[in-house]
Amino acid sequence: MSHAAAAALGAIAGATIFIGLPVGRIRGFSRTVQGLLNAIATGVLIFLLWDILSHASGPVETALAALHRGDGGFFTLVAIFAAGIGLGLLGLVYFNGRLFGRVKNAPPAPPRTLAMMIATGLGLHNLSEGLAIGQSAATGAVAFAVVLVIGFALHNITEGFGIAAPLALDTPRPSWGFLLIAGLIGGGPTFFGTVIGYVFTSTYVYVLFLALAAGALLYVVNEMFHLGRRLNSPAAMGWGLLLGFLLGYVTDLFLTYHAA
Repeated sequence: MSHAAAAALGAIAGATIFIGLPVGRIRGFSRTVQGLLNAIATGVLIFLLWDILSHASGPVETALAALHRGDGGFFTLVAIFAAGIGLGLLGLVYFNGRLFGRVKNAPPAPPRTLAMMIATGLGLHNLSEGLAIGQSAATGAVAFAVVLVIGFALHNITEGFGIAAPLALDTPRPSWGFLLIAGLIGGGPTFFGTVIGYVFTSTYVYVLFLALAAGALLYVVNEMFHLGRRLNSPAAMGWGLLLGFLLGYVTDLFLTYHAA
């Protein structure tokens, strides 16, 4: 597969994030529906956090097993993993503390700020997905690369909804320009990751971007819970979280089955 063809596949996988974004412009939802949408989006993000951490810890565990044979790399990967999560999480904590003067018991971040945080975290995640697509295409595993594109494209639809859900709580509807920027931040890195992954691969870079994404999503999930508790009863929150998590899990099972 040529570099251009691989890049086109990465662009397709990333572009599907725009499918879920228009939800952010829909108005007229009752408070109950708004709360349910928020809870479902939170469930999707929790699944993505678990999925990201699973993929990031894989190379670390492999390096740990190789440590018995005297192979190096384990301690470097552990340091990158820890530093990435710390930077992704604490970077947002201190940035928003300085930007909004956040204090204990303060209200959650404004909907548009929260949506951009989600888009940024998912963008880091999608960069690593693009790296996987590009690497598969470069090594001649064309069929596997196509399957990855299909699976990641499905994932990105749910990610688009995750970005848009907080926007449904904003009084003025977000402009199409805002949604375009959010989609480019969240989905665009899939394309760039594919371009880079075709010519360059690095386990260290792969783990770093996944860890950064995990740290960012840890912060975002906490913000979503803060918001969700204001909108939902415990039962409604629980059902929404379950539906969102299973939605993400089903799309991941599809990818796993067809990649086997």
